[in-house]
Amino acid sequence: MRLSNNVTEFVLLGLTQDPDVQKALFVMVLLIYNVTMMGNLLIGVTTIGSPSLGSPMYFFLAYLSLIDAIYSTAMSPKLMTDLLCDKITISLSACMGQLFIEHLLGGAEVFLLVVMAYDRYVAISKPLHYLNIMNRQVCILLLVVAVVGGFVHSVVQIVFVYNLPFCGPNVID
Repeated sequence: MRLSNNVTEFVLLGLTQDPDVQKALFVMVLLIYNVTMMGNLLIGVTTIGSPSLGSPMYFFLAYLSLIDAIYSTAMSPKLMTDLLCDKITISLSACMGQLFIEHLLGGAEVFLLVVMAYDRYVAISKPLHYLNIMNRQVCILLLVVAVVGGFVHSVVQIVFVYNLPFCGPNVID
């Protein structure tokens, strides 16, 4: 027996219904988004463009900033458009897609932070063997493992959430 959802879209109530507060929140989110993007892109360009920053730590840092930039781009524009609209809705498929991307990138960031911790552990505990242990192939493999770990986490979350029964009215009074 399969669960069927009669809900096709969600009505988002948001943080506030006051238009002035919504505009102020829009400006704040836009400023934070711009600073986040500029910071992450600056970190990425600096670590990739500088030949002296070629160690595995900076390799992982560049990809962490790239994932964070993509994560911010996946989440912030919907919030900003919702702050400017009167009626805020999101379809079930768009909600599940955004949830999938959020868990994919967030999970990949967490796994990448674990990889970065392992990198620092190897650098501290075996400093003379560090470059042999953390060679380019190992770094790429650990990066792929982090992304695959985020993907598996995301799929598990979506399977559980998608099978939940969503019920209730689609209109608010």
